[in-house]
Amino acid sequence: MPRLTALPFLLIAAPPVGAQAVDAPIPVPSGQAVTFLDVVTDERGPSGLTYRFRFVAPGIGKDVGAVDFAMAAADLDHLCREYALPRLSSVGPQPSQIVITLADRPIEFGVADPSVTQFFEAYRPENGDCIWEGF
Repeated sequence: MPRLTALPFLLIAAPPVGAQAVDAPIPVPSGQAVTFLDVVTDERGPSGLTYRFRFVAPGIGKDVGAVDFAMAAADLDHLCREYALPRLSSVGPQPSQIVITLADRPIEFGVADPSVTQFFEAYRPENGDCIWEGF
């Protein structure tokens, strides 16, 4: 009689509805190429539990013709509403703040590098919307 062997259980989670591959560009109002970098959930913010959604946007910066902050502001709002909010769990603690970051290249969270251009905005998730809080 064949012997039964216990096999490790493998759990495969389906990606969230509308999820994109990590390297896939995310459409934003400015039309610039934006890709998801990561989300930081374990660093407390000034308002309590804070989720930091970080994106790479090589088009921002100091170069002539670069996407400036005024143009990127609509992208930041859009990423909060259309990318971050749908990815918040309906189970467990909810963040009191969402921070959206655009950087012209990947950078480790919390590292200061003056050669990297970064734009930040803070939002309060409320009633299915992102309420701008500013820094």
